[in-house]
Amino acid sequence: MSVQKIKKSGGAEPDAFEASVAQELLNLEMTSPDLKASLRDLYITAAKEVEIGGGRQAIVVYIPYKLRGSFQKVHARLVRELEKKFSGKHVLLIAQRNILGKSFARSTGSKGPRPRSRTLTAVQDAILEDICFPTEIVGKRTRCKLDGKRIYKVYLDSKDQANVEGRTDTYASVYGKLTNMNVTFLFQ
Repeated sequence: MSVQKIKKSGGAEPDAFEASVAQELLNLEMTSPDLKASLRDLYITAAKEVEIGGGRQAIVVYIPYKLRGSFQKVHARLVRELEKKFSGKHVLLIAQRNILGKSFARSTGSKGPRPRSRTLTAVQDAILEDICFPTEIVGKRTRCKLDGKRIYKVYLDSKDQANVEGRTDTYASVYGKLTNMNVTFLFQ
């Protein structure tokens, strides 16, 4: 039954953890009257646990890019309910995106260069937006140290500081695991 809430690319079978996340989505749809209509047509593409340090873990749920808007409408309630179900682990919803290499060649039917939305930096910026979703990013700075390391400072909207302050460590470690970039979150 939970198979209808997860659709992996290529028709692959979901692992046990992905099936448990899909089952919780299905349970939410069945038991929650306010989320029932919203979750009916929504499904996920993958889910995984990410170690965030200190023995804690976060859950990263990948959703189809086309359903991103629908998920964002119920984001706050959905994340709150999933965090209750998974014993307080932070849950992050990230849209599944493709990165096309510099040597991307289109088929003969359609001409043109690689879309800007499929470049590495555009996908990394979009992942950052997804991780911080309810909170708006108001600024970004790149600090280059003398030894060649880069540190990205991301400034979040201060009106959401009370809600997000405890999650910034999770945001930074998950973003670091997904993109191999050091990032710090500040409020402005």
